[in-house]
Amino acid sequence: MVLNQTTKYGLIFAGGLILGALGAVAIAKGKKAGGLKPLASSILSAGLDVKDKVMTGIDGVREELADVVAEAQVKSQMRRESQEEAEAATVLEAKPVKKTRRVAKAKKAA
Repeated sequence: MVLNQTTKYGLIFAGGLILGALGAVAIAKGKKAGGLKPLASSILSAGLDVKDKVMTGIDGVREELADVVAEAQVKSQMRRESQEEAEAATVLEAKPVKKTRRVAKAKKAA
């Protein structure tokens, strides 16, 4: 049986709703028994600690990447400037243009 994307995601959503409802019932019954709620809160607390550590690592990587990008932009700008200077130097060193006959005749006539 082949499912299209809408059906597939709809089933995943429905499964999430069912699991969420079962979890809510288990936590509600856990209040009476006293065993499930402390376990769930400790698991969530550990998950938040992991999230904080991961975000700290991501921030460090993000800063290093920003430094690398800034260095690359500076090098690129320096390379462009050196190419422009080289082009300007070759234009200045270009051979002078020879006089054409028309220019020579115009000078004689004047």
